[in-house]
Amino acid sequence: MIDPSLRAQEVASKLALLREALAGQGAGALRLRGADWFAWITAGGANALLHTFEAGGAEILITAGDACVLTDQTEGERLRTEEVPEGFTFHIEPWAEPELRERFVANAAGGLPVLSDRPANGEQPLPPALRQRRLVLSTAEQERYRALGREAAEAMTEVLHRARPEWSEQQLAAAGAEALWRRGIHPALVLAAGERRLPLYRRATPTNEPIGRRAMLTFSARRHGLYASLTRFVCFGAECAPDNQRTLIDLEATGLEAVKAGGSLSAVYHALAQAYHHADVEDAIRDHQQGGITGYQAREVVATHSSATLLEEGMAFAFSPGFGGMKLEDTFLLGPDGLENLTFDPGWPALDVHGRKRPLWLEMQ
Repeated sequence: MIDPSLRAQEVASKLALLREALAGQGAGALRLRGADWFAWITAGGANALLHTFEAGGAEILITAGDACVLTDQTEGERLRTEEVPEGFTFHIEPWAEPELRERFVANAAGGLPVLSDRPANGEQPLPPALRQRRLVLSTAEQERYRALGREAAEAMTEVLHRARPEWSEQQLAAAGAEALWRRGIHPALVLAAGERRLPLYRRATPTNEPIGRRAMLTFSARRHGLYASLTRFVCFGAECAPDNQRTLIDLEATGLEAVKAGGSLSAVYHALAQAYHHADVEDAIRDHQQGGITGYQAREVVATHSSATLLEEGMAFAFSPGFGGMKLEDTFLLGPDGLENLTFDPGWPALDVHGRKRPLWLEMQ
């Protein structure tokens, strides 16, 4: 439960930021359609029922004098009661007459341009500076993130301690989803791969195959619009973990050390590329996306050789380097003392590398 007074303060601060953008662009209204921006501006509200959709059953329209939820009669009362904090008005129209919403937006804009996160029908995109500001999380957002990361990691630890070789990948994924839902967390993504499929596929959607002697479980866990991503491995038997997991941990450490305020996301990618080269697995970086900035999307900005995004304190990151059927993935927050691991669970086996605890494979008998 988010404290209502703190939530109101957060919303007021964000509305002021959006109205600065409106004035700076000479626009009459700012229209937020996406589930990501809806969660951001409402300090944790949700407008989507189908979690695979980028947008949901409501939008937010910001003008100089109003912040209005645009929705229909189906969703209006639930959103007012359960999702949207104080500070917003509502414009509700019949679901079968979407033209009424468009007329309302045009009137609210007063003939001036309309800015939007997902522009349509002549609308203009949001200024890049506004997107950059969304990536820098407030103190309240960081606290919500810490709670989410901690509980998602606890769910992961719980499930993999219960896993058995005869479980299917689907059983493992189902146990993971149940552990997240039980904590009030949406399982936005749950991947599971067993012994045979681990070396074959980087993004293994679960099947009914038994996991066998080793397995991977991946979460992208969402709550209040924020995403915590993590991956862990379990194996069964004595000394069953791969010998080269330390090589991957050292490779990752090179990339994490490059995450500095004032640097660029491309610098992190280049550091990882060099680390892959030194580990003699140079081509592995081309096999899969390495992750990047996270927050209100699982991947807000993906790290590539040309990702020029400026890194700032308050940003969150989820990288996923890997090779040979292994990968590492946690969600970090960049603060004044460097990276804080939001998905660290002290109950999970870990290795201290450069003062940072990194997860090892869980070895079960």
